[in-house]
Amino acid sequence: MQRKAEIERNTLETRIKVSLNLDGSGESSLDTGMPFLEHMLDQVARHGLIDLAVISKGDLHIDGHHSAEDIGITLGQAVAQAVGDKKGIYRYGHAYVPLDEALSRVVLDFSGRPGLEFDVNFPRAMIGAFDTDLFYEFFQGFVNHAGVTLHVDNLKGRNSHHIAETVFKAFGRALRMALEPDPRMAGVIPSTKGSL
Repeated sequence: MQRKAEIERNTLETRIKVSLNLDGSGESSLDTGMPFLEHMLDQVARHGLIDLAVISKGDLHIDGHHSAEDIGITLGQAVAQAVGDKKGIYRYGHAYVPLDEALSRVVLDFSGRPGLEFDVNFPRAMIGAFDTDLFYEFFQGFVNHAGVTLHVDNLKGRNSHHIAETVFKAFGRALRMALEPDPRMAGVIPSTKGSL
């Protein structure tokens, strides 16, 4: 079964296209006008072994808010489409990732119930030209449209770049774990309710 998706989302604020393959090799092609977000999305692809292409044209002359949020929304829609009915996946994923002094933990559940707990405090408001407030908006958009419960916790860190990188690497690793086919659950939805 091919676990692939391609989603286009066009609004008055953004035009976004996301293509992905959940069973890829970690390749990415990213064109968003936001270099630091691209650096983070590349971490998700690489550590999640997801082939990911994102093209975004947004109202960056205002700020990055609409683009970051809408990329999260479109990525969430693509993941939901690619994973389908969730038969045979592990469902839950978690990862701890360090980078020098920084350490973050990401835990997620493909529960069908959107929920975000985001406990990450950045020492700086900006990383390059990227507003650190927009990481929350990205993940909120993602969980709302992927149907995922997501807990993101930064446990240690002083450098904002390091903190962000540990969050996105851990997110990629947790996605990989949750989406992996479970050979003992082949063809079975991983829930006592019979649906997710």
